[in-house]
Amino acid sequence: MTDAEKDSRLPAAVLWDMDGTLVDTEPLWMAAQAEIAREADVVWTEADALGRVGAAMPATAAVLQGRGVPGTVDEIVDSLVDRVVAALATEIPWLPGAQRTLVGLAAAGVPCALVTMAYSPVANRVAAAAGTAFVTVVAGDHVTHGKPHPEPYLRAAQALGVEPGACVAIEDSLNGTRSAQAAGVREVVVVPGVVAVPPAPGRRHVDSLSDLDLAVLSTASCSASSTRFACDGG
Repeated sequence: MTDAEKDSRLPAAVLWDMDGTLVDTEPLWMAAQAEIAREADVVWTEADALGRVGAAMPATAAVLQGRGVPGTVDEIVDSLVDRVVAALATEIPWLPGAQRTLVGLAAAGVPCALVTMAYSPVANRVAAAAGTAFVTVVAGDHVTHGKPHPEPYLRAAQALGVEPGACVAIEDSLNGTRSAQAAGVREVVVVPGVVAVPPAPGRRHVDSLSDLDLAVLSTASCSASSTRFACDGG
């Protein structure tokens, strides 16, 4: 594939999940949940935490509240956010290949959006650490319906001025993958997360972000049957 062919086949935009995809923050959220539960003498297992991966934060807070954690849903969310922000104060735990891929996309002129169920204080901290990589951020407190609802990805595509079907999403969770697919993205590139995402049409699994480069994204953008005509010249 020549450079010109690669450029023409790149997606119009790349829509990135954050926790567990770009940064290794899932353990921080899980630890925050466990701390809140422990302080309230509430049982919260690893299975409980794994079941919340990629879900909207109010939904997770409501589950904790239902188990007996005191406070309103908003107060529990605020406590979770505060704990993770504090953990990120000293270092952003980028996953291998994340920064290199963002730099490559910027150099190729492909805009990126950060689409996360983390709230703005966390999402903005990570986006700022990425410099100018992200044109827009859609955080959990920006949407009415969180993942797996399509709203987060629809909002991101709208903010970038592109059609969802011209975008590739990068995700590590089933909730996030379902959200992106429900929004109609061209393809979801799935990286390994704490909970496996099963293979299905419209999903491309890679071993890590270290395996993700412009050539892979060019292939991904041409792999979905709905857009094959654009890649084959038909």
